[in-house]
Amino acid sequence: MKRWRRLVVPLLVTLPVLAILLGLGTWQVQRLHWKTDLLARLAAAQAGPAQPLTANPEPWTKVFATGRLLNDSEALIGLEVRNTVLGAHLLVPLRREDGPPLLVNRGWVPLERRTPIDHPEGEVRVEGYVRPGESADMFSATDDPAGRRFYTLDPAVIGPALGLPDVAPFVLVALAPPTLPPDALPQPARSFPQPPNNHLGYVVTWYGLALALVGVFATWAYRRLKEPEE
Repeated sequence: MKRWRRLVVPLLVTLPVLAILLGLGTWQVQRLHWKTDLLARLAAAQAGPAQPLTANPEPWTKVFATGRLLNDSEALIGLEVRNTVLGAHLLVPLRREDGPPLLVNRGWVPLERRTPIDHPEGEVRVEGYVRPGESADMFSATDDPAGRRFYTLDPAVIGPALGLPDVAPFVLVALAPPTLPPDALPQPARSFPQPPNNHLGYVVTWYGLALALVGVFATWAYRRLKEPEE
């Protein structure tokens, strides 16, 4: 019995660590299922036809909306480098007859514009996917509402800054039509987003560390029990 007492303190230290590793592994299993389902829904939405935009659409669904682009109220969102050229995404409100104004991400444009940007006039039909709004946190870059430069895609902040307090709480990310030239500006998205799915690797890592911890402790405990009593 005295020999078993040697394991009590090490075991009390090991068990919480093991519980944390197993908890992280289980969390990553849940994340893996969520990400796999999300990627499947994105692929299905991209392959299917666009549906009319509703008042409360599901995020990441393929839809279309009609209205008139308010080009005089356009803004820039974020920063992105393409082929060594610094640019941002062009955000333009779409005035609709059947709903509140809608912010449309028309695509990437360079900050230094040497090529004219297309500004459609009259009623247009925009096809794309629904992206939910975001909220700024302590690490977010500071927006410049006066200069119409934004870094957090928050319609509740961007809309009023553009004189549209009743803007829809989501954004329509325009998809490029197949006939759009590759050098046209703006450059809309060519596909739905494809977030990486690395969760299986994390599952193997956390569960593997848990298994290794059990193996190390079992080996140490076996040798400790074999030692003669003092």
